[in-house]
Amino acid sequence: MPTPMLGEIRLMAGDQTPAGWAACDGALLPIASNEALFSLLGVTYGGDGRTTFALPDLRGRVPVHRGQGPGLSHRRLGAEGGAEAVALAAENLPPHGHDLSADAADGDTPDPAGALIAASTAAQRFRAPAAVAARMADGAVSEAGDGAPHENMAPFAAVAVIIAVTGAYPSRS
Repeated sequence: MPTPMLGEIRLMAGDQTPAGWAACDGALLPIASNEALFSLLGVTYGGDGRTTFALPDLRGRVPVHRGQGPGLSHRRLGAEGGAEAVALAAENLPPHGHDLSADAADGDTPDPAGALIAASTAAQRFRAPAAVAARMADGAVSEAGDGAPHENMAPFAAVAVIIAVTGAYPSRS
């Protein structure tokens, strides 16, 4: 295998991290023993910049290229975003209604299946649908749902993501 470029990131299907590489797990490294790598990464991914710096943390993350393309948001090097789960708010839903129709006539059945809400006569609270039923006011139907988050992840296959901590220093162009 050719000598890696210092700071190069690769995917690996195995469970072992080869010599000269480290997991992209956000680990803090000492600057004193990793000066060349620090000169490339700085504190882009964390660390105090005096004694430590951090490797990228790609656990549960999908890398995206830095910068901006046509119709795309700008992404700076080291920026993070996204969420594994998202709770939708009412403003995230398309406009829609939940009509509730009723009949002012007295009820003729205790069974709600296929029936309308009707004027109550004791146990007969429902009525077979009339040709024209009255639409009740907005808000006649109560809210539903509890706002629980749902999963927001694309299909994935987990592999090891590793970064070269030794290797050829990249030339700047």
